[in-house]
Amino acid sequence: MKEISIMDINDIIKPENRVYKKPALMNDNNMHYCPGCSHGVVHKLVAEILEEMNLVENSVGVAPVGCAVFAYNYVDIDWIEAAHGRAPAIASAVSRLYPQNMVFTYQGDGDLAAIGTCETIHAANRGENITIIFINNAIYGMTGGQMAPTTLLGMKTATTPYGRRADLNGYPLKIGDLLAQLDGTCYVTRQSVHTPAAVRKTKNAIKKAFQNTLDKKGTSVVEIVSTCNSGWKLTPAEANKWMAEHMFEKYPMGDLKNV
Repeated sequence: MKEISIMDINDIIKPENRVYKKPALMNDNNMHYCPGCSHGVVHKLVAEILEEMNLVENSVGVAPVGCAVFAYNYVDIDWIEAAHGRAPAIASAVSRLYPQNMVFTYQGDGDLAAIGTCETIHAANRGENITIIFINNAIYGMTGGQMAPTTLLGMKTATTPYGRRADLNGYPLKIGDLLAQLDGTCYVTRQSVHTPAAVRKTKNAIKKAFQNTLDKKGTSVVEIVSTCNSGWKLTPAEANKWMAEHMFEKYPMGDLKNV
C-alpha cells in the first residue's frame, strides 16, 4: 500500500508547493491587518482583477480612514487618500476629470455607512461612474471595536457592552439595500470571502462592477460581509463560523440589483 505523505508547515510554504501565485500588483510589504482579516483576501482579488482586465495603468483607487487606510501600501496602482467618509466624493471628481480611468473606492462600514453616508448616497444617486467596494464587518475595527451602523442587535462592542439595543442604539443599517433603491446604481451585490466558493463569487462580482464602470453604466456597489476577529474577540475560525450563523441572516448573500 502506497504511503501517503502529509505536508507540514515547512512544506506548505515552499514556493513550488504554493497553489496560487501572488499577483504582480501586490507589493512585498507586510500587511498590518490582523491574522484572519478579510481585507487581505479582497486586496488580492482586486490586484488579480486589475491585471486580468489590463487596468493597471488606468485605474485609480480611493481609500479613506479605516482599517484599509494603508491600501496603497499593498496594491501598486494610483491611489488617493480621502478624508474620513469622503471617498465617493473624491472618486466622483476623479471619474469626471479623467473619464478614461476606472475609479473605485475601498471603504469600511464605519466610513461608508456612518460619517460618509451623505457622500455615499448622493454619489450613488447621481449615478457616478465608480465602483464602491464596501467591507462590512459590523464594527469599528481600527479604533477599538466600537458599535458601527451595521452592528447587529444584541451584538457586544466596546460601546455596547451589553449588546446593541434598538430602543437605545437604533437598528442595523442595511446600506446596501438602501443603495439598491437609488436610480443611479446599476449593480449592487452582497458577497463574502469566508470560503473558496465565496471568494470566487466575490471575484466575479468585483470584475462585473469594474466592467460596469468602464461601460459608464452608473454606480456599482460590492458589499463584502467580513469578519473582524480582533474586534469580535474570536479566533479567525470562530469568526467565520459566527459570521455565517449571525451576519448572513441580517445581510444575506446575493445580488440586490443588477441592471
